[in-house]
Amino acid sequence: MLIFFVLLYLILNVFIGLWAARRVQNTSDFMLAGRSLPLPMATAVVFATWFGSETILGASAEVAEEGLIGMVEDPLGAALCLVLVGLFFARKLYLMNLLTFGDYYRVKFGRSAELVASVCLVVSYFGWVAAQMVALGIAFNLLLGTTLLQGVVIGSVLVVLYTYFGGMWSVSVTDYLQTIMIILGLLVVTWWVMREKPLAEVTATLPDDFYRITPKEGASFSGWLNYLALWMTIGLGSIPQQDVFQRVMSAKSEKVAVRASLLAAFLYVTVALLPLVLAIYAKVLHPDLAAKDAQMLVPSLILGTSPLVVKVLFFGALISAIVSTASGAILAPASILSENLLRPLLKEMNDKKLLALSRSSVLVVAVISLGFALSRSNIHELVSESSALSLVSLLVPLVVGIYFKKTSAGAAILSMVLGMGVWLVCKVLGTEVEPLWYGLGGSMLGYLVGLGMFCSQESELKVDH
Repeated sequence: MLIFFVLLYLILNVFIGLWAARRVQNTSDFMLAGRSLPLPMATAVVFATWFGSETILGASAEVAEEGLIGMVEDPLGAALCLVLVGLFFARKLYLMNLLTFGDYYRVKFGRSAELVASVCLVVSYFGWVAAQMVALGIAFNLLLGTTLLQGVVIGSVLVVLYTYFGGMWSVSVTDYLQTIMIILGLLVVTWWVMREKPLAEVTATLPDDFYRITPKEGASFSGWLNYLALWMTIGLGSIPQQDVFQRVMSAKSEKVAVRASLLAAFLYVTVALLPLVLAIYAKVLHPDLAAKDAQMLVPSLILGTSPLVVKVLFFGALISAIVSTASGAILAPASILSENLLRPLLKEMNDKKLLALSRSSVLVVAVISLGFALSRSNIHELVSESSALSLVSLLVPLVVGIYFKKTSAGAAILSMVLGMGVWLVCKVLGTEVEPLWYGLGGSMLGYLVGLGMFCSQESELKVDH
């Protein structure tokens, strides 16, 4: 019976997405839902950006194993990102009237910078999309008894189906409905689980160290740097990301874009606490589950101890969260691939052809991400690597382009390349301090050096022109 209800929900979700696809008439509709979303829908769309596998499965596993410090990267870092986007970036980017985030780098730094930034953006998403595919595989493995491989493929096909046809309109409509399902489902499930034992009694059995949200007393300098890196990975690393940009820019005005970001941040923190509470209950009351795969902790708790209606609500919420995140995650790099990488190479590209190219790019991104999903299965690692890549390559040029008058295309390109290069080298070497610190430092240094090397040359070229 549980399988029937979940399959029915998935089928309805696909049909709703395909129904919403009827509103797609041009590329702007496909990529930005025509920049027409009202505040409730815009908030739901921004909230659903990351509220998926990482929060319900990955973050809950981290909290169960590490204590409250495991929630720093997600959900706290994710909420920090949305606050920063709302306060410092949403209005300025919205008023630029851009189609993709890659367009920003072209407007500010030229075609070469757009090309480098777009490659960084597209590459950074493969791990993120793969994480959602793995999560869908886990859910189907639990519910349908499929292998992880079969579950990954089935879930991916369902998400790609309505994303391919409806783009951001399908993502927006389904995200709005799925957000309602997520909140309702998690509230009821948490209430049911907490009936078994009061929260105060459960938390009283946990060691004092479990409540630590900062490094241990006497932690080394490198330990504090690594702790701050947890806040930065998603908190700063996801600011220069196409999915955040795409969802915020789909709002009907700059005021709605700002408010939706801030409201989504509040919603993210409050709703994300619910799966973390479930993880604590599972850890304390069912330690046998904690001894197995930590990512399966909360789903296993619900399957083993709850009545049918609670199971339906939980897995409906889980699949809603994953599907809503996955659809936007696939659409984001597909938009960059078609608009910023492929379109300039093709001649006589009208809007109808660009729309077809955008849809084809959805398939390309899905296939490559599927390869990542089949080779890696740790959701938390896939997500962290994705956010870190954009942090070390794209954040510095973004901030400089918005808040500083003196810009340089050569400096921006050197910043992106050096930041990513240093980060990759440090990851290979396995440095004691989190590699993203070195990558971010390399990106800053690259821009400063680039200003000295290229700024005067570019000024001369503009004068000659």
